[in-house]
Amino acid sequence: MIHQIDPTAIIDHKAEIDSNVTIGPYAIIKNDVYIGSGTEIGPYTTIDQYVTIGPDCKIFQYASIGAAPQDLKFHGEKSYLKIGRGSVIREFVTMNRGTELGGGVTEVGEDNYLMAYTHIAHDCKTGKQVILANNATLAGHIEVGDNVTIGGLVAIHQFVKIGDFAYIGGKSGIVKDIPPYVIAAGDRASLHGLNNVGLKRKKFPKSTRLALKRAYRIVFRIGLTVKQASDRVKAEVEQIPEVVNFMNFIEKSNRGVTR
Repeated sequence: MIHQIDPTAIIDHKAEIDSNVTIGPYAIIKNDVYIGSGTEIGPYTTIDQYVTIGPDCKIFQYASIGAAPQDLKFHGEKSYLKIGRGSVIREFVTMNRGTELGGGVTEVGEDNYLMAYTHIAHDCKTGKQVILANNATLAGHIEVGDNVTIGGLVAIHQFVKIGDFAYIGGKSGIVKDIPPYVIAAGDRASLHGLNNVGLKRKKFPKSTRLALKRAYRIVFRIGLTVKQASDRVKAEVEQIPEVVNFMNFIEKSNRGVTR
């Protein structure tokens, strides 16, 4: 196929665009941008410099992709934004490039779904199949695991980590790490048990969900220290990969985990 580029779009001659890409009216594509096959860029979208967009993405109108970081320590150094295959980026989404402190790269994983007005700040990293509902906001240096769902109007503090398959309810404020497989919600979020609905939808077997439930109760329901809980989980719960992942996340948390 040939380019399907509206004649009003402004595209820098240093941008590298696959032949099978659609670009809508008045879009702006700056220098050192790569756009993969099958991707659609909506009207009035701005793609800043040093952005790589994988194949089969869909970016809706008025998105701002790859602008300079909102960080007072940033002084114009070269940094990057990478967006994985198959991601959907809805209206008015904003995403910033990385900073030197964070390794210089912001990364959005494959098959992410970012709803309207969501924001991904500098040096964030998201896994596969992450959903951010409307107005969810990631501050700098946040790491989000695979298959995480973040509700609307959620604000997440910088340097927080969110574990795989976690679910964060709408209008929550997240200031500490969220372990994998759990539900968190609240103005200053607290945990509300396992994400059973999400785990069932992802076809986790009942035996795995029961093992995670036992580990969750030991860690969060009987008043043990992390070391005490870790020893007890190792002694009493089958060490399947999901339980090991759950405990490793908690043991390695730098900010402390939400309870």
